[in-house]
Amino acid sequence: MPNDRSAPADTSRTPTAPGAVAPAAPVVPGAPTPDAVTPAPDAVTPAPDAVTPAPVLPPGVAAVPEALAPAVPDAVEPAAPRGYRAVFAVAEFRAVFAAHLFSLLGVVVSELALTVLVYDLTGSPLLSALTFALGLLPYLIGGTLFAGVADRYPARRVLVVCDLLCAACVAVMLVPATPVAGLLALRCLVAAIAPVFTGTRMAALTDILGEGDLYVLGRSLLRIVSQSAMLIGFGAGGVLLTVLSPRGAITVTAVTFLASAALLRFGTRARPARSGDGGGTLLKESLAGARLILGDRRVRALMLLFWVPPMFVVAPEALAAPYADAIGVPSAALGLLLCSMAVGHIGAELFVGSALSPRNRSRIVLPVAAVGLLPLVVYAVRPGLPLAVAALALAGAGAAYVIGLDQWFVDAVPEELRGRAMTLLTAGLMTVQGLGMALAGLAAEFFPVHQVVAGSGILGTVCTLLLVAEVRATAPGRMSDTEGRDRADRHVTSG
Repeated sequence: MPNDRSAPADTSRTPTAPGAVAPAAPVVPGAPTPDAVTPAPDAVTPAPDAVTPAPVLPPGVAAVPEALAPAVPDAVEPAAPRGYRAVFAVAEFRAVFAAHLFSLLGVVVSELALTVLVYDLTGSPLLSALTFALGLLPYLIGGTLFAGVADRYPARRVLVVCDLLCAACVAVMLVPATPVAGLLALRCLVAAIAPVFTGTRMAALTDILGEGDLYVLGRSLLRIVSQSAMLIGFGAGGVLLTVLSPRGAITVTAVTFLASAALLRFGTRARPARSGDGGGTLLKESLAGARLILGDRRVRALMLLFWVPPMFVVAPEALAAPYADAIGVPSAALGLLLCSMAVGHIGAELFVGSALSPRNRSRIVLPVAAVGLLPLVVYAVRPGLPLAVAALALAGAGAAYVIGLDQWFVDAVPEELRGRAMTLLTAGLMTVQGLGMALAGLAAEFFPVHQVVAGSGILGTVCTLLLVAEVRATAPGRMSDTEGRDRADRHVTSG
């Protein structure tokens, strides 16, 4: 903002009042001063104490007339952080991020340790594998039956209680007298709590970061952490199991849940619930919310676009071990097949989140979703390890479309349903991935592995293209007036 010194003293913007003494002409250094410029006796002379002393200049340096001096800005404001740095500038998000990191690493370590513990107690590969499966199956139950918790109670309270319940379940697992059936039941309970926790946290991010670009980038960071945990967590769990017993490693999980609860309790603000008690039971409220969410054509189309590509993209991960055996690569190569997709996803998401503007991220959603599964078609030629790794990395990169899709979903879901919608989204995502793995394994019983993966890429692309057409048809401004009114009515009556 310009100050008074930015305008010359002899500016002509203000006319000279009649009878006023004309201002003195500027003095050019070295030129003689004419008598005409001497002020009249009746001119107003500044008081001696109002005169600012002239600065002392080094010898040989001429004084610059004040009128020609450049304006000095009042203050230089530092540039506001942008992109992912702007998200980390929010103190509450830093607490949420750290809590997510703690709990996620703890969950991954506990899954590995619990699998080893069950195998040590029973010697059954089936029960050991079932421990992993039980981490996915209860998501649908918890996300559907308990989704109302996310909107019915204050978010911070829900998050802290979920962490404490999970810590209590893990603590019971540590008791040597706990039978195997009890361990599996506790594993199911933790998995049923997970979608409620995740959905509540996703909805709470809109309160912490707003509903715009910061929310999108915040969700992106949490996804990146989730993908990284798959690469780091299992490695950390393996190292822990070399120095600790399975129950000792599970103890780490209890500590991480408690640390997450403390960070959320003291690092985030208390906010009221999104919707009060509607007078019905929690189960009724959860099911009613699911009907409203899935009954909205636009929201349903967006939710399916979150679900369908991941359902098909998990096929090469589910069949990584038999494929490595089929192409005759050493067992060490199995790790490359399993981590390639996560590496591609992390790299693409970081690029899209940091290099593209919100408008461009929105533009790439449908094109990238439409072609994201096509790299899996390379499996039709039964590729060797280098080509398979490249195809998997590209397929992982295709998941970057969800950055823009996050914004569309928040815009489409009414605020009073946001917690339930996020919980249902999380539950459905985990369920369809588990279903996709099971179907890929079933298909591999009848067809060669490489054909199953290629078929997943083709069938998934066809299904995704149909969804892309539906998302386009339900875009704001393209739905019929009747559909728009019906949707608005549902939003009004959803509370």
